[in-house]
Amino acid sequence: MEKRVFLAILLSFAVLALYQAYLAPPPPVIPSADQAPAAPPSPVTSAPAVPPAGAAAPAPDPAQEAAADTPGVQPLVADTEARRIVVETDAVRAVFSNQGATLESWRLKHYFDHDGQPLELVPTDLPPGSPRPFTLSTNDELLSRRLASALFQTNQTTLALGSEPGVLRFQYSDSSGLSATKTFHFQPDGKPYVLSVEASVDVNGASRPVTLEWGPALSLGYSDNGSSEIPARAILFRGGDVERIHADALREEPRYSGQMRVAGVEEHYFMAVALPGEQSVEMEFQPLTLPVPGAAEDLTRSFVAFDVTVPAGAPTLPFYIGPKDFEVLRAVDPQLTRAIDFGIFAWLVVPLLQALKWVHGFVGNYGWSIVILTVIINLLLFPLRHRSMVSMKKMQALQPEIKAIQKRYEKYKITDPERQKMNSEMMALYKQKKVNPASGCLPMLLMMPVLFAFYSMLQVAIEVRGAPFFGWVTDLSARDPFFIWPVLMGATMFWQQKLTPTTMDPSQARVFMIMPFVFTVMFLWFPAGLVIYWLTSNVMAIGQQYITNNLIAAKPAVAKTPAADAASKASKRSKR
Repeated sequence: MEKRVFLAILLSFAVLALYQAYLAPPPPVIPSADQAPAAPPSPVTSAPAVPPAGAAAPAPDPAQEAAADTPGVQPLVADTEARRIVVETDAVRAVFSNQGATLESWRLKHYFDHDGQPLELVPTDLPPGSPRPFTLSTNDELLSRRLASALFQTNQTTLALGSEPGVLRFQYSDSSGLSATKTFHFQPDGKPYVLSVEASVDVNGASRPVTLEWGPALSLGYSDNGSSEIPARAILFRGGDVERIHADALREEPRYSGQMRVAGVEEHYFMAVALPGEQSVEMEFQPLTLPVPGAAEDLTRSFVAFDVTVPAGAPTLPFYIGPKDFEVLRAVDPQLTRAIDFGIFAWLVVPLLQALKWVHGFVGNYGWSIVILTVIINLLLFPLRHRSMVSMKKMQALQPEIKAIQKRYEKYKITDPERQKMNSEMMALYKQKKVNPASGCLPMLLMMPVLFAFYSMLQVAIEVRGAPFFGWVTDLSARDPFFIWPVLMGATMFWQQKLTPTTMDPSQARVFMIMPFVFTVMFLWFPAGLVIYWLTSNVMAIGQQYITNNLIAAKPAVAKTPAADAASKASKRSKR
C-alpha cells in the first residue's frame, strides 16, 4: 500500500512537471544578439518612446485615406491634423490617437518589462493595417474604413488624473450624415485598470450597431524573462463557467454570442477583456502568428485579435486592461477572480495566496515569504508526517516476518484457496503488532492537496513575477539562470529518499533512486520560486525524519518477536 501511494505521488508530480516542461505550448524564444541585425533594438522588446502630448501622430496610411476620401463628403466636426493625447493616472500611462480615436499605448506603471520600463500591453510594431484597440466599425464596410481613418475632434491634449476619475471624448461627423462619438471613462468607481467605453454610430439619425475592434492582443506575444508562460488565448465567462479557448479551437469556432460576464484575451499574468455584464454581445476571435521583428524567420510571436459587437444604443461597455491580481480583480468584480486559473485546488490556493501576501507584508521579499510559508505549512503538517513516518518504520521492522509468510505461500497460485491463508496470517500479524498498513498512506494522501495547491499558486501568482530573492535570482517567476537551486533541490531530494523508511525490496528501491535525477532535470526550467519552495519542503522533511528516527530509537515502535527476544538474551549471555 505504502509503495503504491508513494509511487502515485511521485508520478503525479512527474506528470505535472513533464506537462509544464514539454507539453505546454512553449513561448517563442527572444532573439539573441547574434540573430538580430546590427541595428537599433527592436521595438518588440522596447516600445518606442511616446511623443510629447499634442505632437503630430504618424501620417495616415495612404490606402486608408484613399478609401475614406469619398467624393463630395466633407468633414463637419473633425480635427485638422493627426495627433496624440496622453492620459496619466497613478497606475497607467495611456496614449490615444485622434485618427480613429484609438488606443496606441497602455503602460502599467507598477509592472515592468525586462528592461525595467513600465509594461506595455498594446503590441507594438504590427503589420500595416492592423487595427488598434477600440477601432470603431459598423455593419457597412465603407463607413468602417471612413471611421478608421477619420480625425476625431477632442479638446484634450493631456489628462493628468492621478487617482481621480476622468473622461476623454472624441467626436466626428461629415456631410454624408455620418456621425460618431466615442467616450472613454477612466477609473470609474476608483478601479485603476477599468476603462469604460461609450460609442455610437448613426447615419442621418439612424443608429447603427457598433463593433469595437481590439486588434492583436496581448503584450509582447512571447515571454521576455525566460519563464514558461501561457500564450495568449481567449477567455469567456458565461453561464457560470469560465472557458479558456486556445488558438486551434478558435480557428475552428471564432464567433461567440450571448450574455457574457467576461470576454476577451488573457495571457499568463495579464488580460484585456470586456465586461458586458447583463448585455448580450457578439465576440469574434482571430489567432495570429507574426514574426519577431529583426529576428530570424523561425522566431514568432502569438496573438489573438478580438472584436466586440454591441447592439445599437447599448450602454457603456467596461473593459479591464491589467494584471491578473487577485485583490485588484476582486475589487472590480468578485467573480472576476476566476479569470486566474488556480486549477482544481482553487479552494485551497486562494487561502495560500492570502497567507503568502500576509507573510510578505512582514518580510518584504517574496522569496523569503515562500520559505517562511513553506516552513509554517510543514510545521502544521508535522503530526501527519510524523504518523506516516512512524507507520513506515513499523512496517519496515515487520518486513522479515512478512517476507517469511509470503515465502511460505509463494508456491501457490493467486487463485488457489491456500493463498487466502497468507492474507489472514498477515492481518493477524498486523493485529498482534498493532500496526495499521494504511496508516502510513493516509497522511500522505491528506498532504497531497496542499502540495498541489502550493504548486498551482506559484505557477500563476503575479506577485512573484519580477520579484527578486537574493543574489542571482532576480525574478522568482523565471528559471534560475545558473541552475544552482534545482541542483540543490535534487541533492536534498536524494538525501530525503535515502532517509525515508521503505518496504520496497532493494531492487525497487534502487530504481526509485533515479527519481531525484529526473526531477532535477525537469526543475532546471521551472520558475525559481517553485524550486525554492520544493527545496525548503525537502529540507523540512529531512529534519523531521531525523527527529522521528530519534523518537523511534528512544521508544521502539514494534514489540520484539519471540525470536528476537531469544536472540537478545543469547547476545547478553555471550557478552558475560
